[in-house]
Amino acid sequence: MAHLPGTSIHLLADLGEGKGLSNVALVEATLWEAAEAAGAHVLSVHVHPFGAGMGVTGVALLAESHISIHTWPETGVAAVDLFVCGKDADAAAGLAVIARNLRAVVLREKVVERLLDQAVDRQATR
Repeated sequence: MAHLPGTSIHLLADLGEGKGLSNVALVEATLWEAAEAAGAHVLSVHVHPFGAGMGVTGVALLAESHISIHTWPETGVAAVDLFVCGKDADAAAGLAVIARNLRAVVLREKVVERLLDQAVDRQATR
């Protein structure tokens, strides 16, 4: 599955008021579900807990790039990163799943269109 430059979206979000942020099974299931909602294909998922009641870091390696979740249950926050490629990819749908599953609110989000200049340069050389 090849994705041309200029079809990559990198969505960064900070979540607040989250629940279950130290729950490894919840974060793992959320990564799988977010990837499906984004229209991505999961290659593998790994979630690392940092101890009882502490946060976790979870990463879904995708054919289209990655999704990561880093949590701080002691403050109810999570940092989320969805990097998806392809014209049909929907990072916002993936973020909506993550926020819903973690019962969190999106405090801040930023979308970066990746490799857009390379797509323009490639088209100009044709």
